Amino acid sequence: MNYTAILKQEGEWWIGWVQNVPGVNCQERTREELLESIEETLHEALDFHRQEILDLVGNGYEELVITV
Repeated sequence: MNYTAILKQEGEWWIGWVQNVPGVNCQERTREELLESIEETLHEALDFHRQEILDLVGNGYEELVITV
């Protein structure tokens, strides 16, 4: 999957968000560190939300890939 990161330098800090994924935002000293941090945070958020949903639905569910 592809996600869009929004990056901005504010003074000595780089800040970034992942578009359309609430809660995925980071702040680092360098652009490279920010990219690593955002990627890691995005993976953690997606894994957490997926597990949260699977815990709620229990057994007998269907997965369907939707392309937009």
